[in-house]
Amino acid sequence: MTNRKAVISGVANTPCGKLPEESCLSLHATVAQGAVADAGISLKDVDGLLCAYSFTEPHPMLAHVVAEYLGIQPAYAACVSAGGTSGALQVMTAKALVEAGMCKHVLCLTGDNRLTGMAPGSAVAALANFGHGQYEVPYGITIPAAYGMVAQRYMHDTGLTLEQMAHIAVTTRNHARRHPDSQMKKPLTVEEVMASRPIAEPLRLYDCALISDGAAGILVSAEATDPARSIRLAGAGQKGTHEHLIGAPRDLQSFGCKQSSAMAFADAGMTVDDIDVAEIYDSFTITLAIELESIGFFEKGTVGPAAAEGALDLGGSLPCNTHGGLLSFGHSGAAGGSFHIVEGVQQLRGEAADRQVPDAATCFVHGDGGALSAHVSLILEKVA
Repeated sequence: MTNRKAVISGVANTPCGKLPEESCLSLHATVAQGAVADAGISLKDVDGLLCAYSFTEPHPMLAHVVAEYLGIQPAYAACVSAGGTSGALQVMTAKALVEAGMCKHVLCLTGDNRLTGMAPGSAVAALANFGHGQYEVPYGITIPAAYGMVAQRYMHDTGLTLEQMAHIAVTTRNHARRHPDSQMKKPLTVEEVMASRPIAEPLRLYDCALISDGAAGILVSAEATDPARSIRLAGAGQKGTHEHLIGAPRDLQSFGCKQSSAMAFADAGMTVDDIDVAEIYDSFTITLAIELESIGFFEKGTVGPAAAEGALDLGGSLPCNTHGGLLSFGHSGAAGGSFHIVEGVQQLRGEAADRQVPDAATCFVHGDGGALSAHVSLILEKVA
């Protein structure tokens, strides 16, 4: 082992939304080229490549397919697939690779064209297969239904209300309106969220993540290519507690984000009080509410009132999902979680323009896969 400390030296993302001219592979190529250019290196310098998965290009060796498409032959290539936490797990894996001295530059790529590359409804239908084949799928459960069950229980036990969750949706929409690449820029009100059609009670349309085309690229390096713009990976932690909802904690309130974040904070030598900005997986409004409380940013039962009072906005106590998150920036499969990492890097570089958190020096990023099943927490810190 070496004493190297991994840094994120380059990031890139495509716009989110309808990109009918793009394919899964072209999206990967765009952000690959963008991330290495952002770091000031070239693709030939990349000696590690991590990809995730794709619904439109479901190849079992996607990393090798992408490497061939890019014209590179990295010494290490693999797929890291853990649902919505794939992007964060890629970065955690890349951190380990460079700190072990196995690679110098690991390129982490995620992307898909689910919105225009699949028939309407196909992406949602595919997610139904995440249920347990014997005990859940035969009864028609879907990912939204699983989260709806979690929401019902959490609301019952903590007092979280539909109106408070609507404030979360509105806050993320306001953030997205400040980002040039976001999918949703139309203003949204609490009343509109409350009046939107039910998807899986109590979750309504605007409580749910988008379906998008888009991609993200993140370059993890052994050394800072540009100390002024490289971001240190100060801490990382992972915890999985179950895969299917039937295996989840019985109270539907205690999830692996509590343990993964504790590991990351211990690794970084920080606490929640040291964090300036947070980018936390928000597949549904209930996802973000639960994770904010489980991680420790808010006491249980308090995030709803806090969100309604503006705690998650730019001037609040914890600016959160400042790009708009999955709810309003975009969600194109594994790239959905990677967008949170890209935004965290841009915040710490001071490159977030109208959505910039003043003097941001630390960022907490969290990815969640499945039905609150797999969790990876990252802590990012300015190098210089």
